[in-house]
Amino acid sequence: MNDLQDLELLIHSETPIIYIQSNEEKRISELVFRLGKRFGKEAFHWSVIGGLRKFEAKSAIANTENTPDSALQYVAQSKSPSITVLFDIHPYLDEPVLVRQLRELAKEHQNNKHTLILVSPHVEIPDELKMLSAFFELSLPNDEEIRAIIVKESERWGKKNNRRVQAKQEIIDAIVRNLKGLGFSDTKGIIRKLINDDGILGDDDIKDAIKAKYETLDSDGVLSFETKTVTFDQVAGLSNLKEWLNYRKKVFLSEKAPVGLDTPKGLLLLGVQGGGKSLAAKSVAGGWNIPLLRLDFAALYNKYYGETERNLRDALKTAEVMQPCVLWIDEIEKGLSTESEGGPSQRVLGTLLTWMAERDSKVFLVATANDIESLPPELLRKGRFDEIFFVDLPDHEVRSVIFKIHLNKREKPAENYDLDKLADASEGFAGAEIEQAVVASIYTSFAKDEDLTTEHILHEIKNTKPLSVLMAEKIQYLRDWAKDRTVPAD
Repeated sequence: MNDLQDLELLIHSETPIIYIQSNEEKRISELVFRLGKRFGKEAFHWSVIGGLRKFEAKSAIANTENTPDSALQYVAQSKSPSITVLFDIHPYLDEPVLVRQLRELAKEHQNNKHTLILVSPHVEIPDELKMLSAFFELSLPNDEEIRAIIVKESERWGKKNNRRVQAKQEIIDAIVRNLKGLGFSDTKGIIRKLINDDGILGDDDIKDAIKAKYETLDSDGVLSFETKTVTFDQVAGLSNLKEWLNYRKKVFLSEKAPVGLDTPKGLLLLGVQGGGKSLAAKSVAGGWNIPLLRLDFAALYNKYYGETERNLRDALKTAEVMQPCVLWIDEIEKGLSTESEGGPSQRVLGTLLTWMAERDSKVFLVATANDIESLPPELLRKGRFDEIFFVDLPDHEVRSVIFKIHLNKREKPAENYDLDKLADASEGFAGAEIEQAVVASIYTSFAKDEDLTTEHILHEIKNTKPLSVLMAEKIQYLRDWAKDRTVPAD
């Protein structure tokens, strides 16, 4: 089946109103024009600027611009069966008079045989029209069709510039893989831009394609596209977690999971603040070389009933279009805090749990949490996550590696410093506290116009009260809870 045949079936089934949520107006116009000829019906298209006009007509029908009311009146009075597509109709669907016009026209479908196709990037069906209408979803380009677009755009660029586009097969494969889920026009636009930049499809174009895809989807600030990821070797310790992820990488990235294995779904990282959970979440995307999306719970919440859950559903849908990807929810307990039954947090939890249970997309969920007492028990039930890892404070060996990473990162060669001595002095420090000790010591040495020494760092360590001291009881409780319930990350 294809779009033309599917849309033809809907019209054959006597559906008076068809909704299409899309910005591919040219493609929809071509479909409607062909269907008009196939059914022997008049075919019209309307826009607020162009007014109502027949396909191939040079001018619009008089007085049908500005609002769709007059266009619908013209269609209603026509005795010839028709198919009419109305573009960008969504701003008018809050007007009672227009909704009534649509309803009256649809109720007379058995007599007038008028089919209305409402097209907009975002469509909310008024309750009065739900029983008289149906959604239609345009098909998305498959791998072969995306490759065909790359070939066509490459040929177009080549003719214009008198040379061939340079591209390796593995780069083309990666671009095809990452552009899946977009419509034809969006896919074509992104590919054209990638080629037009320099006539080369290279490694940087993969990242540009992913970023352009995310920007095309536009998640209204609920999701952010994280460009700064890290690889496993940039994260100290967490050997058990790294091994667990490496064992699942091949299955997650494969087109189809091997027999007997399910596609990995996600994990929960529980642990001490500043212990490296966020860095570990970023390393999943960096280690697997896939996009990282961060879900901001604070941006989800809306004062209007039902809007918060819709924001979450839209964000999850965006993540599924971006697949394969990592969806990171940082400090998940803050968005799902305990409250009265039926409140927005409870509804958000229900929406999230339903998605976690039912999804079959390649969206790997990584959630981090600091406060186990604030997490709803439904989220911790076996099967919600593939595994729950506990990220504890780093031991001596890991602390030494953390110092090495942060010194080298700031162009202070780690071999010039006594890492063992620093690791001994920083017992009980989280990774974030070690980093801040390094940063503070560099500031101090710079202010004194001195070269950074081990003593500068030791001085900062001595003047720091780590979280393990300030919140010793809470951290011990967290460790006791996690001992027999979670897997150590290191």
